[in-house]
Amino acid sequence: MIDYSIFEQNLSAVRARMVQACERSGRPVDAVRLLPVTKNHPVAAVEYVLRSGMGAVGENRVQEAADKHSSCNTGLQWELIGHLQSNKAQDAVAIFDRIQSVDSLKLLRRLDRFAGEQDKTLAILLQCNTGEDPNKHGFKVSEADLVLETALGLEHLRVDGLMTIAPLSENPDVARAAFEALRCLRDSLTERFAVPLPELSMGMTGDLEAAIAAGSTQIRVGTALFGEREY
Repeated sequence: MIDYSIFEQNLSAVRARMVQACERSGRPVDAVRLLPVTKNHPVAAVEYVLRSGMGAVGENRVQEAADKHSSCNTGLQWELIGHLQSNKAQDAVAIFDRIQSVDSLKLLRRLDRFAGEQDKTLAILLQCNTGEDPNKHGFKVSEADLVLETALGLEHLRVDGLMTIAPLSENPDVARAAFEALRCLRDSLTERFAVPLPELSMGMTGDLEAAIAAGSTQIRVGTALFGEREY
């Protein structure tokens, strides 16, 4: 694990990229939040986030997050950004404050059920595969109306917005198109259902500038902050 001083330098560099991207896009600097992704890093990464004053972390796996959560649950918001199997939904509801990777109707209904049993309203994002990447999870754009309508009818869920992961490609236009498609989808759903969907979680270390230009409100960064992961 890198020293905290290196983490501070990395954090400053990422924030500088975010500021420059916002300025180029004519967006307020505070319009985009940084979610530090601590997956596959030791619990020290979560401690670094706390020490820096940031308020949330992103994790990919329920069990890994559970282990860290028990050690560092001191006011942080925990967000699940990785694929969630429906048989782990109950544990995920207990650990996470928001689940970004909701990608099936079955999972939607299970999350609602377990949130009700745990007497909480669970914040979620609907993951949409706007890049049409067969290697990525997420709803198709054509399914979005039905999915949102279903989600809005569930008593114990709160839909904050949408999430996507851009396809891996050497061509930056591929990521840009996926991000712009998510923004357009959000705008269309907001108008059609007359509900606010303020969060657009899109963009990571390699494509955060394109995501911010397309309207991202949260970028998810791990390697650029914490270095290479310990697998």
